Amino acid sequence: MDSTANIPPKRLIIALSGASGQIYGIRMLEILKQTTAVETHVVLSPSAAITIAQETDYTPKQVEALADVLYRPTDIGAAIASGSFHMDGMVVAPCSIKTLSSITNSYDADLITRAADVQLKEGRPVVLAVRETPLHLGHLRLMTQAAEIGCVIFPPVPAFYSLPKTLDDVIDGTVGRILARVGIPNEHYFEWLGMRRGSGKSQEAGDK
Repeated sequence: MDSTANIPPKRLIIALSGASGQIYGIRMLEILKQTTAVETHVVLSPSAAITIAQETDYTPKQVEALADVLYRPTDIGAAIASGSFHMDGMVVAPCSIKTLSSITNSYDADLITRAADVQLKEGRPVVLAVRETPLHLGHLRLMTQAAEIGCVIFPPVPAFYSLPKTLDDVIDGTVGRILARVGIPNEHYFEWLGMRRGSGKSQEAGDK
């Protein structure tokens, strides 16, 4: 008998705003579509739909089809707009500077920023995969302020100690780390277990 059969799935809000890097949100939805342990509640901004078509082979409809529950960004009466509707957290991937600014300033102009505001006031994790470079002082101040109100600032910076061979490896590693940060175990990132590769050679080179 499956001991997990009666365990309700975790509920995770996944929002895609209009920044470059739509593949991070898309890949997260693909991974979570393969499990019944997480129920995805998804919002795509109008700008995200444009960027998806510009930089991926997906259509916005194909991305929306990956959601367990889909909301329109203008639906301010949606379930995720209320703290009484239990969620286990929220990820904005990618997170544009505009969305970062709205969340930081509690400017609930659409469902993405309202949902983030609700998660924060309820003490739930909100992870922002902020996508911009280089960063000017205004960007840095916004990220500091967002961290001060409880957001997790998680720019999609790749790790190379896992020795990724392809771009897909890089993307999966970042997505896996984000999911782990909101408490969703997965095998899509490399767990660092200490120096094991090439340490002897590095030491010899240093001795010379």
